[in-house]
Amino acid sequence: MPRCPSRRRVLAALPLLILCGCASGPQRDPADPLEPLNRATFRFNDALDRHIAQPVARTYNRVVPRPVRTGVDNVFSNLGDVTVMFNDFAQLRLMDGMNDLMRVAVNSTFGLLGVLDIATPAGIARHDQDFGLTLGHYGVPGGPYLVLPLFGPSTFRDAAGFGVDQYAAPVNRTRPAVRNTLWGVDFVSTRARYLNATNLLEQAALDRYLFVRDAYLGRRRSLLDRGKETPLPAYGNDR
Repeated sequence: MPRCPSRRRVLAALPLLILCGCASGPQRDPADPLEPLNRATFRFNDALDRHIAQPVARTYNRVVPRPVRTGVDNVFSNLGDVTVMFNDFAQLRLMDGMNDLMRVAVNSTFGLLGVLDIATPAGIARHDQDFGLTLGHYGVPGGPYLVLPLFGPSTFRDAAGFGVDQYAAPVNRTRPAVRNTLWGVDFVSTRARYLNATNLLEQAALDRYLFVRDAYLGRRRSLLDRGKETPLPAYGNDR
C-alpha cells in the first residue's frame, strides 16, 4: 500500500475535520462525530475501489501465478514485521519483540529475503502491532473515528500512528523510484488478497459504512483490552 503520502493527506485534512466537528447531531454515534464527512470519504474510496483497485487486483490474480503472488505477499509481510518488532519493544513486550526479531532474521536469511515464510511453519508466530496501538498502550485516547482517503478506517490516534509507522518503514529507506514501485506492488498484492472480503461485506451488511466502522473500532478495542492480536479471518480467496 502507498505509505508516506498518507501523512500529508491527514495533515491537509485536519482544518476541514475541525470545522466539520460541529456537524454532529444528537442522534449520531459519539465515537463518530464526523460521520457526514466520513461517509463522503467512504463513498469516494468505494468508487475508486470498484472502478480501479478491484479490476487491477482481479487481473493480477488472473495473470500472476500463485507461487509468485505468495512470494510477493511474504516479502511485504517480512518488511512489515520490522515495524511490528519496533512497536513490540516500544510497548515493552520483550518476548514478542524477540519473537518478531527472530521472524525477520529467519525469513530474511533462510527465506531468501522474505520470499519464503520459513518462520511460520517453524512455530514463530507473527504479531500485528502498530504505533497506534503503542499510543493506546500508554493511554492516548483513540479520538473520533476517521475515514482516510484511499486508506480507509482509522481514528485520530491511529492516523497519527500510521504516519509514524510508515515514516519508519524499511520501504521508505529506498530511492523514490524503488519506493514508489514497491508501494504500487504492495497495494495491488494486498487488494488482490482480500477480494473475497468485499463479497462477504456486500452480502453481510445493510449499511456497509456502519459495518466497517463498527468492525474496525471493535477490533481496535479488542487489541488494546486483551493485549493480544486477533488474526483476520481467511476469506477463501482462490490464490
